[in-house]
Amino acid sequence: MTAISPLFPRQPVPDLELPLVGGGTVSLAEQNPENFTMLVVYRGLHCPICSMYLGDLNRRTHEFAERGVKIVVASSDGEERAAEAKEKWGLDKLDIAYGLSLEKGREFGLYVSSGIGTTSSGYEEPEKFVEPGLFLIRPDGTLYFGTVQTMPFARPAFADILKALDFVLAKGYPARGEVTD
Repeated sequence: MTAISPLFPRQPVPDLELPLVGGGTVSLAEQNPENFTMLVVYRGLHCPICSMYLGDLNRRTHEFAERGVKIVVASSDGEERAAEAKEKWGLDKLDIAYGLSLEKGREFGLYVSSGIGTTSSGYEEPEKFVEPGLFLIRPDGTLYFGTVQTMPFARPAFADILKALDFVLAKGYPARGEVTD
Protein backbone atom coordinates (compact mmCIF):
# COMPACT_ATOMS: atom_id res chain seq x y z
CA MET A 1 0.00 0.00 0.00
CA THR A 2 1.34 3.41 -0.97
CA ALA A 3 0.88 6.18 1.57
CA ILE A 4 -0.47 9.52 0.41
CA SER A 5 1.64 12.50 1.35
CA PRO A 6 0.01 15.90 1.36
CA LEU A 7 1.51 18.84 -0.44
CA PHE A 8 2.24 21.85 1.72
CA PRO A 9 1.57 25.46 0.82
CA ARG A 10 4.68 27.53 0.11
CA GLN A 11 6.55 24.35 -0.90
CA PRO A 12 7.28 23.26 -4.49
CA VAL A 13 4.77 20.99 -6.19
CA PRO A 14 6.03 17.91 -8.05
CA ASP A 15 7.11 18.24 -11.66
CA LEU A 16 4.32 17.36 -14.06
CA GLU A 17 4.47 17.03 -17.84
CA LEU A 18 1.66 15.31 -19.73
CA PRO A 19 0.52 14.88 -23.33
CA LEU A 20 -2.46 16.90 -24.56
CA VAL A 21 -5.47 15.78 -26.54
CA GLY A 22 -4.80 16.95 -30.09
CA GLY A 23 -1.03 16.95 -29.70
CA GLY A 24 1.69 18.66 -27.75
CA THR A 25 2.38 18.53 -24.05
CA VAL A 26 1.71 20.62 -21.00
CA SER A 27 4.27 21.19 -18.27
CA LEU A 28 3.56 22.89 -14.95
CA ALA A 29 7.09 24.26 -14.93
CA GLU A 30 6.51 26.03 -18.26
CA GLN A 31 3.18 27.71 -17.44
CA ASN A 32 4.54 31.13 -16.42
CA PRO A 33 1.18 32.58 -15.28
CA GLU A 34 0.70 36.15 -14.12
CA ASN A 35 -0.72 34.94 -10.79
CA PHE A 36 -1.45 31.20 -10.64
CA THR A 37 -1.67 27.96 -12.56
CA MET A 38 -4.81 26.08 -11.62
CA LEU A 39 -4.37 22.32 -11.95
CA VAL A 40 -7.75 20.57 -12.08
CA VAL A 41 -7.61 16.78 -11.91
CA TYR A 42 -10.76 14.92 -12.89
CA ARG A 43 -11.70 11.24 -12.54
CA GLY A 44 -12.15 10.45 -16.23
CA LEU A 45 -14.66 9.89 -19.01
CA HIS A 46 -16.73 7.56 -16.82
CA CYS A 47 -17.63 10.38 -14.40
CA PRO A 48 -20.85 12.29 -15.15
CA ILE A 49 -20.10 14.78 -12.36
CA CYS A 50 -16.76 15.58 -14.01
CA SER A 51 -18.65 16.39 -17.19
CA MET A 52 -20.74 19.03 -15.42
CA TYR A 53 -17.81 20.32 -13.37
CA LEU A 54 -15.50 20.78 -16.34
CA GLY A 55 -18.36 22.21 -18.41
CA ASP A 56 -18.67 24.97 -15.81
CA LEU A 57 -14.92 25.57 -15.94
CA ASN A 58 -15.02 25.69 -19.76
CA ARG A 59 -17.62 28.48 -19.56
CA ARG A 60 -15.47 30.44 -17.07
CA THR A 61 -12.04 30.24 -18.73
CA HIS A 62 -12.10 33.95 -19.60
CA GLU A 63 -12.84 34.85 -15.97
CA PHE A 64 -9.76 32.95 -14.82
CA ALA A 65 -7.66 34.47 -17.61
CA GLU A 66 -8.75 37.97 -16.48
CA ARG A 67 -7.28 37.13 -13.06
CA GLY A 68 -3.97 35.92 -14.47
CA VAL A 69 -4.73 32.23 -13.99
CA LYS A 70 -3.66 29.57 -16.48
CA ILE A 71 -5.64 26.32 -16.43
CA VAL A 72 -4.32 22.77 -16.70
CA VAL A 73 -6.88 19.93 -16.73
CA ALA A 74 -5.70 16.32 -16.38
CA SER A 75 -6.81 12.77 -15.67
CA SER A 76 -5.39 9.27 -15.58
CA ASP A 77 -7.46 8.39 -18.68
CA GLY A 78 -5.61 7.38 -21.83
CA GLU A 79 -5.63 9.47 -24.98
CA GLU A 80 -8.77 7.95 -26.53
CA ARG A 81 -10.95 8.43 -23.44
CA ALA A 82 -9.60 11.94 -22.82
CA ALA A 83 -10.32 12.91 -26.44
CA GLU A 84 -13.84 11.52 -26.16
CA ALA A 85 -14.44 13.48 -22.94
CA LYS A 86 -13.21 16.71 -24.56
CA GLU A 87 -15.49 16.19 -27.56
CA LYS A 88 -18.60 14.81 -25.81
CA TRP A 89 -18.47 17.30 -22.98
CA GLY A 90 -17.90 20.29 -25.29
CA LEU A 91 -14.64 21.38 -23.66
CA ASP A 92 -13.58 23.58 -26.54
CA LYS A 93 -11.81 26.20 -24.39
CA LEU A 94 -9.80 23.76 -22.27
CA ASP A 95 -6.63 21.86 -23.05
CA ILE A 96 -7.11 18.33 -21.74
CA ALA A 97 -4.04 16.42 -20.57
CA TYR A 98 -4.08 12.67 -20.14
CA GLY A 99 -2.00 9.82 -18.83
CA LEU A 100 -1.53 11.05 -15.25
CA SER A 101 0.06 8.03 -13.61
CA LEU A 102 -1.26 6.78 -10.31
CA GLU A 103 2.20 7.30 -8.82
CA LYS A 104 2.34 10.94 -9.98
CA GLY A 105 -1.20 11.44 -8.69
CA ARG A 106 -0.10 10.19 -5.29
CA GLU A 107 2.79 12.70 -5.34
CA PHE A 108 0.07 15.36 -5.49
CA GLY A 109 -1.75 13.70 -2.59
CA LEU A 110 -4.55 12.39 -4.81
CA TYR A 111 -6.56 9.37 -3.79
CA VAL A 112 -6.77 6.33 -6.08
CA SER A 113 -9.92 4.25 -6.54
CA SER A 114 -10.59 0.82 -8.03
CA GLY A 115 -13.19 0.56 -10.76
CA ILE A 116 -16.55 -0.86 -9.69
CA GLY A 117 -18.29 -1.25 -13.03
CA THR A 118 -20.35 0.86 -15.38
CA THR A 119 -21.40 4.33 -14.21
CA SER A 120 -24.67 6.15 -14.88
CA SER A 121 -22.98 7.70 -17.91
CA GLY A 122 -22.72 4.25 -19.46
CA TYR A 123 -18.92 4.05 -19.29
CA GLU A 124 -16.90 1.42 -17.50
CA GLU A 125 -14.64 2.73 -14.76
CA PRO A 126 -10.95 1.99 -15.36
CA GLU A 127 -9.32 -0.69 -13.22
CA LYS A 128 -7.73 2.12 -11.15
CA PHE A 129 -7.95 5.91 -11.48
CA VAL A 130 -7.23 9.10 -9.54
CA GLU A 131 -9.94 10.94 -7.67
CA PRO A 132 -10.37 14.71 -8.14
CA GLY A 133 -8.08 17.45 -6.96
CA LEU A 134 -7.66 21.18 -7.51
CA PHE A 135 -4.43 23.09 -6.94
CA LEU A 136 -3.48 26.75 -7.28
CA ILE A 137 0.22 27.00 -7.97
CA ARG A 138 2.22 30.23 -7.83
CA PRO A 139 4.48 31.22 -10.73
CA ASP A 140 7.50 30.07 -8.68
CA GLY A 141 6.09 26.51 -8.62
CA THR A 142 4.98 26.52 -4.99
CA LEU A 143 1.57 25.46 -3.79
CA TYR A 144 -0.83 28.22 -2.78
CA PHE A 145 -4.04 26.20 -2.36
CA GLY A 146 -4.93 22.57 -2.69
CA THR A 147 -7.90 20.31 -2.19
CA VAL A 148 -8.31 16.60 -2.87
CA GLN A 149 -11.45 14.48 -2.83
CA THR A 150 -12.15 10.83 -2.08
CA MET A 151 -15.44 11.04 -3.98
CA PRO A 152 -16.65 12.67 -7.19
CA PHE A 153 -18.99 15.10 -5.45
CA ALA A 154 -18.62 18.18 -3.20
CA ARG A 155 -15.81 19.83 -5.17
CA PRO A 156 -14.99 23.52 -4.82
CA ALA A 157 -17.26 25.58 -7.07
CA PHE A 158 -15.44 27.63 -9.68
CA ALA A 159 -17.59 30.66 -8.81
CA ASP A 160 -16.25 30.40 -5.25
CA ILE A 161 -12.67 30.03 -6.48
CA LEU A 162 -13.09 33.19 -8.58
CA LYS A 163 -14.40 35.16 -5.56
CA ALA A 164 -11.53 33.88 -3.46
CA LEU A 165 -9.03 34.90 -6.15
CA ASP A 166 -10.44 38.43 -6.14
CA PHE A 167 -9.87 38.65 -2.39
CA VAL A 168 -6.44 36.99 -2.51
CA LEU A 169 -5.19 39.25 -5.30
CA ALA A 170 -6.62 42.45 -3.78
CA LYS A 171 -5.27 41.76 -0.28
CA GLY A 172 -2.07 39.86 -1.07
CA TYR A 173 -3.38 37.09 1.17
CA PRO A 174 -0.64 34.55 1.94
CA ALA A 175 -0.85 30.80 1.50
CA ARG A 176 -2.08 29.11 4.67
CA GLY A 177 -1.56 25.63 6.10
CA GLU A 178 2.19 25.86 5.58
CA VAL A 179 3.33 24.71 9.04
CA THR A 180 4.98 21.28 8.87
CA ASP A 181 6.38 20.86 12.38
